[in-house]
Amino acid sequence: MKRSWFITGVNSGFGRLMTEQLLARGDRVAGTVRNLDSMADLKARHGDALWLARLDLTDTPAIREVVDLAFRDLGRIDVVVSNAGYGLFGAAEEMTDEQIAHQIDTNLLGSIQTVRAALPHLRHQGGGRIIQLSTIGGQAVFPGGSLYHAGKWGIEGFIDAVGLEVAVFNIGCTLVEPGGARTNFRYHSARLSPKLEAYDVSPARMAHRTIEEGTSQPIGDPVKMVEIMIASVDQNPAPKRLALGSDAYNVMHKQLSDRLAALEAQKDLAFSTDYPAGS
Repeated sequence: MKRSWFITGVNSGFGRLMTEQLLARGDRVAGTVRNLDSMADLKARHGDALWLARLDLTDTPAIREVVDLAFRDLGRIDVVVSNAGYGLFGAAEEMTDEQIAHQIDTNLLGSIQTVRAALPHLRHQGGGRIIQLSTIGGQAVFPGGSLYHAGKWGIEGFIDAVGLEVAVFNIGCTLVEPGGARTNFRYHSARLSPKLEAYDVSPARMAHRTIEEGTSQPIGDPVKMVEIMIASVDQNPAPKRLALGSDAYNVMHKQLSDRLAALEAQKDLAFSTDYPAGS
C-alpha cells in the first residue's frame, strides 16, 4: 500500500535513508531540511513525489506552518516521523548556557512541537502513525551525554503519554531506540562542549575523545534499521518501542535490570511511607 510520510531532517542519517527507501518503493515524502540544496539530487530524481520545506526546529511557529502546508499539499499524511536532531556531548559543567538551550530547544521542544502540530491533522483524518527517533540514550546513560540524555529521556516520556492520549483516535506512537549505527550522526551531527581541565580525569572526557578521533565503527547497519522502522507501520497495534542493534539491547537490558533491582531493594522503604491500612 502506498503511503505519504512527513519526516523531519531528511538530508542525512536515518532521515535520508528512510526518504530514499520510501521514494524507491513509490511512497510520497514531505521532508524538512535546513538547507534545500542538500536534497537537490533526490528532488531531481523523484520530482513531485518529494515535497520539501526549509525548517528550523527551534522556530515553533514555523513548525506549525510547515506541518500545515504539508498536510494541505499532500492531502493526507499517514506517518509522521520526528527524526531531526543532534548530539551535544561533554560534561554538564563544561557546557555553555547557549549550548544547553539549543540542545533542548531542538531535540526535545522541537520534537514535541512537531508532534503537537501533526496531531490535529491525524485526528481529523481518522488516524495515522507517529514515529519518534530516540536512541539507546533514551533508556540508558553514559558519562558525557547528560544534556543529550535529558532531551531523549524527556521525549520518551512525552511520546509514552501521548500514545495513551491519542490511541482512542486510531493514532499509534512508536519510539525508535537504535544503538550505534554507521550514519554520519556521530561525527557530523555531534557537537562538543568546551573543555575544563578538571574533567580530564572524568569518564565524561571519553565522549570528546571518541568524536575527535572519529575512528570507531558502530555495529549497527542503518539500512536494516530503517527497513524495520518502515515495516513497523504495518504492525497493529503500533509497537511502543523498537530497540535496534545488539548494543542497544545489551546496554538497555543491563541498565534497566539494574534499575529494577535497585527498586526492589527499596520496596520496604517505599511501603513504609504509606498511612496504616484503614486509616
